[in-house]
Amino acid sequence: MLGYRFLLFKIGRFVKSEIMSVRAIAVHMSPVHSYFDEPVQVIVRGLLPKQTVNLIARVKDDKDIIFQSSAVHQATENGEVDLNFSPSLGGTYTGVEPMGLFWSLTPLAPHHKLTRWDASMPLLVDIEVVSNERAGLVLAKETHQRRFMKEGVQRVVVTDGGLRGTLFIPPGPGPFPGIVDLYTLGGGPSEPRASLLADKGFVVLALAFYRYKDLPKRLGKLDLEYFEEGVRFLLKQPKVKGSGVGVISISKSGDIALSMASYLPGVKAVVSINGCCANTLFPLKYKGTVLPPLLPDLEKIIRTEQGLLDITKTMPNPMAKENQASVIPIEHADSHFLFVASEDDKNWDSVFFAELAGQRLRAHGKENFEVVRYPKAGHFVDVPYMPFYPSGVHAAAGEVVMFGGETRANAHAQVDLWGRVQEFFRKHLDSGHPQCKARL
Repeated sequence: MLGYRFLLFKIGRFVKSEIMSVRAIAVHMSPVHSYFDEPVQVIVRGLLPKQTVNLIARVKDDKDIIFQSSAVHQATENGEVDLNFSPSLGGTYTGVEPMGLFWSLTPLAPHHKLTRWDASMPLLVDIEVVSNERAGLVLAKETHQRRFMKEGVQRVVVTDGGLRGTLFIPPGPGPFPGIVDLYTLGGGPSEPRASLLADKGFVVLALAFYRYKDLPKRLGKLDLEYFEEGVRFLLKQPKVKGSGVGVISISKSGDIALSMASYLPGVKAVVSINGCCANTLFPLKYKGTVLPPLLPDLEKIIRTEQGLLDITKTMPNPMAKENQASVIPIEHADSHFLFVASEDDKNWDSVFFAELAGQRLRAHGKENFEVVRYPKAGHFVDVPYMPFYPSGVHAAAGEVVMFGGETRANAHAQVDLWGRVQEFFRKHLDSGHPQCKARL
């Protein structure tokens, strides 16, 4: 009987010790709430010396897709894991990467991009500390809020005439530089990028151009007059500097942005992220004249062993004689250009297109451009710490395609580009007045 009581006593002490240990362990994040494009300091305290734990991060997006990341860490002699210094020994990334838990978030349902339609709603990221010795035992948990809009930024749904999108206005009297934000072939507005730019002191119009609200569900052609209406709308805003606007774009919207700079007054600075120097996929109409599209060669599609499409080589050379009519005459533009090209872009050859654009400008005696290349980055170079998107359903192909890139390289490219974009727009949107542009 005495032995039985002693056993119960020992078990009770063990359970109590475990409970006290769990209660002592905590996840500390600084700042307590952060903005999506800003780093977070993550420290776990209260662990045993040299204890090995798994850190797991989870977030659910607007499509109810769960994204998850993980990292294996060993505590110091003081029982701490500080992601600024502690290397991940395994998981979705390895090595010392202070924001690795965030940028390595991976969808549990593959081929999805993290979606947040309404930037006024923050994302909630759960971070758990899980025992490495006892599977499933959660030692500590904390929820971190990742915000897109700073206090005072206005979010205005735009239904002005035929325009559709979202306008973000910084607090304060202004005036501020104005930017039109165009996203991918999906056509809808990208509120995260636009709102984060507004946080930095820009008035940003995230402009949808199809497959959004009452806009057309399919594209047969693109009317440049619609985008001209967007530029005029932005320039009429009381807080926008009246000397011209910038345009930020990615993928298909890159050639739309180049066309806007070439044919429309009021466009002073263009960022084209992994875009093309020719009008692609759809005819572009402006004032009764049509710019024909550069069309992919579908016979060059490769299906990988995993069943994904590799469309890297499908887009033909714009400079071939039969394709030159689709090349956008950017030499007419009074804009400055930042061409961003990922060297592992599997959507198309962004480096080649950026080089062609630079050659065309130089041939006309212009040096109004910069080219930035990112080795091992893929097609989707987004805002800092946006989870990597290496494959997904292509709006034109209608199937899952490879977008390329390596997770760590892509994450670092996003951080680097974000600073360049802000510097570029501040440099070129604060002085001078737009001159008349050439017309089609």
